[in-house]
Amino acid sequence: MSTRDRIVTAAAGVIRDRGLARATTKEIALAAGLSEAALYKHFRDKTDIFLAVLGERGPTTLVALLGGLPGRVGAEPVADVLREVVLAAVDFYEHGFPMAGSLFSDPALFAAHRARLRERDSGPQVPLAALAAYLEAERELGRVRADADPAAGAALLLGAAFQRAFLGNFTDPGDPEAFAATLVDTLTAGLRP
Repeated sequence: MSTRDRIVTAAAGVIRDRGLARATTKEIALAAGLSEAALYKHFRDKTDIFLAVLGERGPTTLVALLGGLPGRVGAEPVADVLREVVLAAVDFYEHGFPMAGSLFSDPALFAAHRARLRERDSGPQVPLAALAAYLEAERELGRVRADADPAAGAALLLGAAFQRAFLGNFTDPGDPEAFAATLVDTLTAGLRP
């Protein structure tokens, strides 16, 4: 395992246990069996490490799935694709909540995180845009109603997945497959031409 991989793996554990705001680079270095200076040879700061944890140690299905949506336009039933997106989003958000929750309690850390997302042209708007573009392409093919709003459809699906992950911290939200099926069936009833 490379030094960088050791850092990301150690950081994932520390951030899950302590939350991002309370995790320190010193603790991450200790968990990785490295000096704190070694972290800075691979990452600019804790935000950079956190983004690596989300992207490399979290569920990568959502990122890959969204990246492949253009190739699926017109090829598969819209509802099938949307169910798959919802399941991947639920998994991604459930994984990220415990780590990212404390981010909002530290204004300086949150500001740094937002700045880094802007630098990378990343953030929560990216999945929304990708899903909206997919729905727009399906609308252009006539497989989604002409008067449907693709951005609203994307927001409804991903917002519901996000809320389900949030509620999962307080209650048992039930079977994710059933949730995805019901959500998509409800939305697509209004999207069908």
